[in-house]
Amino acid sequence: MNFISYLFNGISLGSVYSIIALGYTMVYGIAKMLNFAHGDVIMVGGFVIFTFMSTLGLSPVFAILIGIILCTLLGITIERIAYKPLRRAPSLAVLITAIGVSYFLQNLALLIFGAESRSFSSVIPVKAQTFAGGKVSISGEALVTIPLCIIIMVSLTIFIRKSKVGRGMIAVAEDKDAAVLMGVNVNKTIAITFAIGSALAAIASALMFSTYTNLSTTSGAMPGIKAFVAAVFGGIGSIPGAMIGGIVLGIIEILSRAYISSQLSDAIVFLVLIIVLLVKPTGIMGKKIQEKV
Repeated sequence: MNFISYLFNGISLGSVYSIIALGYTMVYGIAKMLNFAHGDVIMVGGFVIFTFMSTLGLSPVFAILIGIILCTLLGITIERIAYKPLRRAPSLAVLITAIGVSYFLQNLALLIFGAESRSFSSVIPVKAQTFAGGKVSISGEALVTIPLCIIIMVSLTIFIRKSKVGRGMIAVAEDKDAAVLMGVNVNKTIAITFAIGSALAAIASALMFSTYTNLSTTSGAMPGIKAFVAAVFGGIGSIPGAMIGGIVLGIIEILSRAYISSQLSDAIVFLVLIIVLLVKPTGIMGKKIQEKV
Protein backbone atom coordinates (compact mmCIF):
# COMPACT_ATOMS: atom_id res chain seq x y z
CA MET A 1 0.00 0.00 0.00
CA ASN A 2 3.01 2.31 0.36
CA PHE A 3 3.14 2.42 -3.45
CA ILE A 4 -0.26 4.14 -3.56
CA SER A 5 0.89 6.74 -1.04
CA TYR A 6 4.05 7.34 -3.07
CA LEU A 7 1.95 7.60 -6.23
CA PHE A 8 -0.29 10.29 -4.75
CA ASN A 9 2.76 12.17 -3.45
CA GLY A 10 4.29 11.97 -6.92
CA ILE A 11 1.10 13.28 -8.55
CA SER A 12 0.99 16.09 -5.97
CA LEU A 13 4.61 17.09 -6.62
CA GLY A 14 4.02 16.74 -10.34
CA SER A 15 0.98 19.00 -10.09
CA VAL A 16 3.18 21.74 -8.63
CA TYR A 17 5.67 21.22 -11.46
CA SER A 18 2.76 21.41 -13.90
CA ILE A 19 1.57 24.77 -12.55
CA ILE A 20 5.11 26.16 -12.81
CA ALA A 21 5.59 24.60 -16.26
CA LEU A 22 2.47 26.38 -17.51
CA GLY A 23 4.34 29.65 -17.11
CA TYR A 24 7.29 28.35 -19.11
CA THR A 25 5.19 26.83 -21.87
CA MET A 26 2.94 29.90 -22.28
CA VAL A 27 5.86 32.33 -22.51
CA TYR A 28 7.71 30.13 -24.96
CA GLY A 29 4.63 29.29 -27.01
CA ILE A 30 3.57 32.92 -27.37
CA ALA A 31 6.76 35.01 -27.06
CA LYS A 32 9.26 32.31 -28.14
CA MET A 33 11.37 33.11 -25.05
CA LEU A 34 12.77 30.85 -22.34
CA ASN A 35 12.25 32.73 -19.09
CA PHE A 36 14.79 31.03 -16.82
CA ALA A 37 14.05 33.64 -14.13
CA HIS A 38 10.66 31.98 -13.66
CA GLY A 39 11.97 29.77 -10.85
CA ASP A 40 13.15 32.81 -8.92
CA VAL A 41 9.69 34.37 -9.16
CA ILE A 42 8.56 31.29 -7.21
CA MET A 43 11.16 32.07 -4.56
CA VAL A 44 10.02 35.71 -4.38
CA GLY A 45 6.42 34.55 -4.01
CA GLY A 46 7.43 32.24 -1.17
CA PHE A 47 9.19 35.03 0.71
CA VAL A 48 6.31 37.45 0.20
CA ILE A 49 3.76 34.95 1.52
CA PHE A 50 6.05 34.00 4.42
CA THR A 51 6.67 37.64 5.36
CA PHE A 52 3.01 38.63 5.36
CA MET A 53 2.01 35.55 7.36
CA SER A 54 4.84 35.45 9.90
CA THR A 55 5.84 39.09 10.30
CA LEU A 56 2.54 40.89 9.74
CA GLY A 57 0.27 38.10 10.96
CA LEU A 58 -2.06 38.05 7.96
CA SER A 59 -4.15 34.99 7.18
CA PRO A 60 -2.78 32.59 4.52
CA VAL A 61 -5.53 33.60 2.07
CA PHE A 62 -4.63 37.30 2.17
CA ALA A 63 -0.91 36.52 2.15
CA ILE A 64 -1.33 34.37 -0.98
CA LEU A 65 -3.41 37.05 -2.70
CA ILE A 66 -0.72 39.65 -1.99
CA GLY A 67 1.90 37.20 -3.24
CA ILE A 68 -0.04 36.68 -6.47
CA ILE A 69 -0.40 40.45 -7.02
CA LEU A 70 3.28 41.22 -6.34
CA CYS A 71 4.53 38.30 -8.46
CA THR A 72 2.24 39.39 -11.29
CA LEU A 73 3.68 42.92 -11.14
CA LEU A 74 7.18 41.44 -10.96
CA GLY A 75 6.57 39.35 -14.06
CA ILE A 76 5.27 42.36 -16.00
CA THR A 77 8.27 44.44 -14.85
CA ILE A 78 10.76 41.73 -15.89
CA GLU A 79 9.17 41.49 -19.33
CA ARG A 80 9.08 45.26 -19.80
CA ILE A 81 12.67 45.97 -18.67
CA ALA A 82 14.60 42.83 -19.59
CA TYR A 83 12.81 41.06 -22.44
CA LYS A 84 10.85 43.64 -24.41
CA PRO A 85 14.00 45.39 -25.76
CA LEU A 86 15.20 41.97 -26.98
CA ARG A 87 12.04 41.11 -28.91
CA ARG A 88 13.98 40.94 -32.20
CA ALA A 89 17.31 39.89 -30.70
CA PRO A 90 18.95 36.46 -31.22
CA SER A 91 17.77 33.71 -28.87
CA LEU A 92 21.20 33.53 -27.24
CA ALA A 93 20.91 37.15 -26.09
CA VAL A 94 17.52 36.42 -24.53
CA LEU A 95 18.88 33.31 -22.80
CA ILE A 96 21.84 35.20 -21.30
CA THR A 97 19.51 37.99 -20.16
CA ALA A 98 17.20 35.45 -18.50
CA ILE A 99 20.11 33.96 -16.58
CA GLY A 100 21.18 37.47 -15.55
CA VAL A 101 17.67 38.30 -14.30
CA SER A 102 17.67 35.04 -12.33
CA TYR A 103 20.91 35.87 -10.53
CA PHE A 104 19.74 39.45 -9.96
CA LEU A 105 16.56 38.26 -8.21
CA GLN A 106 18.50 35.77 -6.10
CA ASN A 107 21.04 38.35 -4.95
CA LEU A 108 18.37 40.99 -4.36
CA ALA A 109 16.50 38.52 -2.16
CA LEU A 110 19.77 37.74 -0.40
CA LEU A 111 20.24 41.43 0.45
CA ILE A 112 16.65 41.83 1.65
CA PHE A 113 16.01 38.55 3.48
CA GLY A 114 19.53 37.36 4.32
CA ALA A 115 21.21 34.00 3.74
CA GLU A 116 19.52 32.00 6.49
CA SER A 117 16.68 29.71 5.48
CA ARG A 118 13.16 29.96 6.87
CA SER A 119 10.66 27.32 7.89
CA PHE A 120 7.53 27.90 5.84
CA SER A 121 4.22 27.17 7.57
CA SER A 122 1.70 25.23 5.51
CA VAL A 123 -1.14 27.29 4.08
CA ILE A 124 -3.27 24.19 3.45
CA PRO A 125 -6.01 23.81 6.11
CA VAL A 126 -6.90 20.27 5.02
CA LYS A 127 -5.64 17.43 7.23
CA ALA A 128 -4.06 14.22 5.95
CA GLN A 129 -6.49 11.41 5.22
CA THR A 130 -5.92 7.68 5.67
CA PHE A 131 -7.51 4.87 3.69
CA ALA A 132 -7.47 1.06 3.59
CA GLY A 133 -7.41 0.77 7.36
CA GLY A 134 -4.63 3.30 7.81
CA LYS A 135 -2.29 1.64 5.30
CA VAL A 136 -2.60 4.45 2.76
CA SER A 137 -1.98 8.03 3.87
CA ILE A 138 -2.53 11.05 1.61
CA SER A 139 -1.38 14.44 2.80
CA GLY A 140 -3.68 17.45 2.92
CA GLU A 141 -1.33 19.23 0.51
CA ALA A 142 -1.84 16.45 -2.06
CA LEU A 143 -5.62 16.52 -1.61
CA VAL A 144 -5.63 20.25 -2.44
CA THR A 145 -2.82 20.46 -5.00
CA ILE A 146 -4.06 17.78 -7.43
CA PRO A 147 -7.60 19.12 -8.03
CA LEU A 148 -6.32 22.72 -8.01
CA CYS A 149 -3.88 21.85 -10.80
CA ILE A 150 -6.72 20.38 -12.87
CA ILE A 151 -8.90 23.45 -12.27
CA ILE A 152 -6.07 25.80 -13.31
CA MET A 153 -5.30 23.85 -16.48
CA VAL A 154 -8.94 23.63 -17.56
CA SER A 155 -9.57 27.31 -16.76
CA LEU A 156 -6.46 28.39 -18.64
CA THR A 157 -7.40 26.29 -21.67
CA ILE A 158 -10.92 27.77 -21.74
CA PHE A 159 -9.50 31.28 -21.31
CA ILE A 160 -7.11 30.91 -24.25
CA ARG A 161 -9.66 29.31 -26.57
CA LYS A 162 -12.73 31.40 -25.73
CA SER A 163 -11.61 34.88 -24.65
CA LYS A 164 -10.54 37.72 -26.93
CA VAL A 165 -7.20 38.00 -25.12
CA GLY A 166 -6.67 34.25 -25.42
CA ARG A 167 -7.37 34.29 -29.16
CA GLY A 168 -4.90 37.15 -29.41
CA MET A 169 -2.33 34.94 -27.68
CA ILE A 170 -2.93 32.19 -30.24
CA ALA A 171 -2.51 34.71 -33.06
CA VAL A 172 0.75 36.06 -31.62
CA ALA A 173 2.04 32.51 -31.15
CA GLU A 174 1.33 31.73 -34.82
CA ASP A 175 2.71 34.92 -36.39
CA LYS A 176 3.46 38.19 -34.60
CA ASP A 177 3.51 40.30 -37.76
CA ALA A 178 0.22 38.89 -39.02
CA ALA A 179 -1.29 39.40 -35.55
CA VAL A 180 -0.36 43.10 -35.71
CA LEU A 181 -2.11 43.41 -39.07
CA MET A 182 -5.21 41.84 -37.51
CA GLY A 183 -5.26 44.50 -34.79
CA VAL A 184 -3.71 42.47 -31.95
CA ASN A 185 -1.60 44.46 -29.48
CA VAL A 186 1.46 42.20 -29.36
CA ASN A 187 3.21 44.03 -26.50
CA LYS A 188 0.09 43.90 -24.32
CA THR A 189 -0.51 40.24 -25.15
CA ILE A 190 3.02 39.20 -24.21
CA ALA A 191 2.83 41.27 -21.00
CA ILE A 192 -0.42 39.49 -20.05
CA THR A 193 1.29 36.15 -20.74
CA PHE A 194 4.11 37.00 -18.33
CA ALA A 195 1.55 38.23 -15.78
CA ILE A 196 -0.41 34.95 -15.89
CA GLY A 197 2.75 32.86 -15.66
CA SER A 198 4.03 34.85 -12.67
CA ALA A 199 0.66 34.63 -10.90
CA LEU A 200 0.75 30.85 -11.35
CA ALA A 201 4.30 30.86 -9.94
CA ALA A 202 2.99 32.51 -6.76
CA ILE A 203 0.28 29.85 -6.41
CA ALA A 204 2.85 27.12 -7.01
CA SER A 205 5.15 28.61 -4.36
CA ALA A 206 2.39 28.46 -1.73
CA LEU A 207 1.70 24.80 -2.57
CA MET A 208 5.32 23.74 -2.88
CA PHE A 209 6.61 25.39 0.29
CA SER A 210 3.66 24.03 2.24
CA THR A 211 5.01 20.54 1.47
CA TYR A 212 8.75 21.26 1.34
CA THR A 213 8.99 23.87 4.07
CA ASN A 214 12.61 25.00 3.69
CA LEU A 215 12.63 28.48 2.14
CA SER A 216 15.83 30.21 1.02
CA THR A 217 16.98 32.55 -1.74
CA THR A 218 17.89 29.59 -3.97
CA SER A 219 14.74 27.56 -3.28
CA GLY A 220 13.22 28.35 -6.66
CA ALA A 221 16.21 27.32 -8.78
CA MET A 222 15.80 23.53 -8.92
CA PRO A 223 11.97 23.51 -9.06
CA GLY A 224 12.24 26.01 -11.90
CA ILE A 225 14.64 23.77 -13.81
CA LYS A 226 12.48 20.69 -13.20
CA ALA A 227 9.37 22.56 -14.32
CA PHE A 228 11.20 23.53 -17.50
CA VAL A 229 12.09 19.86 -17.95
CA ALA A 230 8.40 19.03 -17.44
CA ALA A 231 7.42 21.56 -20.12
CA VAL A 232 9.93 20.06 -22.56
CA PHE A 233 8.92 16.55 -21.53
CA GLY A 234 5.26 17.20 -22.30
CA GLY A 235 5.93 19.30 -25.38
CA ILE A 236 6.83 22.92 -24.77
CA GLY A 237 4.09 25.24 -25.98
CA SER A 238 1.34 22.76 -25.09
CA ILE A 239 -0.76 23.45 -21.97
CA PRO A 240 -2.00 19.83 -21.61
CA GLY A 241 1.56 18.72 -22.31
CA ALA A 242 2.85 20.85 -19.41
CA MET A 243 0.40 19.16 -17.05
CA ILE A 244 1.16 15.64 -18.27
CA GLY A 245 4.90 16.27 -18.27
CA GLY A 246 4.81 17.69 -14.74
CA ILE A 247 2.80 14.81 -13.31
CA VAL A 248 4.95 12.16 -15.00
CA LEU A 249 8.07 13.94 -13.77
CA GLY A 250 6.76 14.12 -10.20
CA ILE A 251 5.84 10.42 -10.16
CA ILE A 252 9.27 9.43 -11.51
CA GLU A 253 11.03 11.58 -8.90
CA ILE A 254 9.06 10.28 -5.91
CA LEU A 255 9.26 6.61 -6.97
CA SER A 256 12.98 7.00 -7.65
CA ARG A 257 13.49 8.39 -4.16
CA ALA A 258 11.45 5.60 -2.60
CA TYR A 259 12.71 2.56 -4.50
CA ILE A 260 16.10 3.47 -5.98
CA SER A 261 17.99 6.31 -4.31
CA SER A 262 17.07 9.74 -2.99
CA GLN A 263 20.48 11.00 -4.12
CA LEU A 264 20.01 9.73 -7.68
CA SER A 265 16.38 10.80 -8.15
CA ASP A 266 17.27 14.03 -9.95
CA ALA A 267 19.70 12.21 -12.24
CA ILE A 268 17.02 9.65 -13.08
CA VAL A 269 14.56 12.43 -13.94
CA PHE A 270 16.98 14.00 -16.41
CA LEU A 271 17.92 10.59 -17.82
CA VAL A 272 14.28 9.86 -18.59
CA LEU A 273 14.01 13.26 -20.28
CA ILE A 274 16.99 12.44 -22.50
CA ILE A 275 15.47 9.09 -23.47
CA VAL A 276 12.09 10.69 -24.29
CA LEU A 277 13.69 13.40 -26.41
CA LEU A 278 15.73 10.81 -28.29
CA VAL A 279 12.56 8.87 -29.10
CA LYS A 280 10.23 11.89 -29.58
CA PRO A 281 12.17 15.18 -29.78
CA THR A 282 9.01 17.31 -29.67
CA GLY A 283 7.92 15.84 -26.32
CA ILE A 284 4.84 13.80 -25.48
CA MET A 285 2.26 16.22 -26.93
CA GLY A 286 4.51 18.45 -29.01
CA LYS A 287 3.94 18.82 -32.73
CA LYS A 288 6.45 19.17 -35.51
CA ILE A 289 6.42 22.60 -37.12
CA GLN A 290 7.30 22.72 -40.80
CA GLU A 291 8.90 25.95 -41.90
CA LYS A 292 8.59 27.13 -45.47
CA VAL A 293 11.80 28.34 -47.06
